[in-house]
Amino acid sequence: MLGEEIYEELDRRLTKTDALRLTRFPGEWPERQPVHTCYVPVDAVVPGLAASWGDAALAALDEHGLPDIGLDDDMLDQVLPRVRFKLATEPIEDLRVDAEDGYRGAPDAEDDDVWRAAAVIVAERAAGTAPPSVGIRAKCLEGSTRHRGVRSLDLFLTGLGGGRAVVTLPKVTDVEQVKAFLFVLDALEAAHGVAVDLELQVETPQAVLGPDGTATLARMVHIAGPRLTGLHYGTYDYSAALGIAAAHQASDHPAADFAKQVMQVAVAGTGAHAVDGSTNVLPVGPTEHVHSAWQLHAGLVRRALERGFYQGWDLHPAQLVTRYAATYAFFRAALPAAAGRLAAYLDRTAGGVMDEPATARALAGVLLRGLDCGAVDDAEVRAAGGPERTELDRLAGRRPGGS
Repeated sequence: MLGEEIYEELDRRLTKTDALRLTRFPGEWPERQPVHTCYVPVDAVVPGLAASWGDAALAALDEHGLPDIGLDDDMLDQVLPRVRFKLATEPIEDLRVDAEDGYRGAPDAEDDDVWRAAAVIVAERAAGTAPPSVGIRAKCLEGSTRHRGVRSLDLFLTGLGGGRAVVTLPKVTDVEQVKAFLFVLDALEAAHGVAVDLELQVETPQAVLGPDGTATLARMVHIAGPRLTGLHYGTYDYSAALGIAAAHQASDHPAADFAKQVMQVAVAGTGAHAVDGSTNVLPVGPTEHVHSAWQLHAGLVRRALERGFYQGWDLHPAQLVTRYAATYAFFRAALPAAAGRLAAYLDRTAGGVMDEPATARALAGVLLRGLDCGAVDDAEVRAAGGPERTELDRLAGRRPGGS
């Protein structure tokens, strides 16, 4: 039998490591993760924006009808009414005011456009019609754009005058940029009384692999610390930087998969999320083209969900149709097995699958995500044998403070 001094020495050696691990990997973010981020140029942020996107998506669905996106009739009957309700009530879950690549205004107009966009967000929040999450993407920290980018952030947060906002830093290339930006965010938060979350956009090879051969993203994540809510993959800038021909630049390209898997590993356990990119094949024009674009988009959304990427970009209102149709079908299909396996896990009963705590965490996470976005409701989870919401939060490892 080992003496007590061995156990004491073991604890002494590992106590610091235990504390460091909990600091670096605190567990799942307590708040709801949106299923998408909608990028809208700053000069196109107008009153009623979210509702207009929902109306446009519904109009596209009514005009063209949903093509075959791999759902059987029963699933379509379950999904379509929920999609219509979502588009009518909460079409945009996360809005990013874009003062970077999507903005085409004149340089001397950016101040006014940013200021007006902030005023729109304030009014929409007061009216209860703003998306649940709102933020801004300004220009990157390269020498030619950094002052302009920070000024836009300063104006936007001044205009908000409080609350919470997400700031997206695009084209990040170096850990030192993240360190410097944290200093700026601290100053902005103190000046404007706005709680600021940070996203980093992965659009350059240098962000994935540093010149010394290390995984730059992992260092960025831990430098950013608790401010960081996500790493967003930039499909086209990243692909172009690798020399991939334009016709083959897509979020399901092998090069994209590599970058996103590094992102996924870098954020695992930290509470930040790895977020998929966009497709620029938009569902516009004649029905044949709209259907083709919807089928492509639905396939990309489904593929991302299967690989554990629960959020992506949407660039056009009609993309919301397949964003929600594919997302809702994914979570509704997962409901029976996830609820049943969790019930067996909690009851410690033997079943066809012997689940471990880590698997129970993933099963609870799937049910919570389905509840958060409206794919399923509490009554359905309970009817399928799943536990109450508070128990799901515990099993999923969500930190206190979430919904």
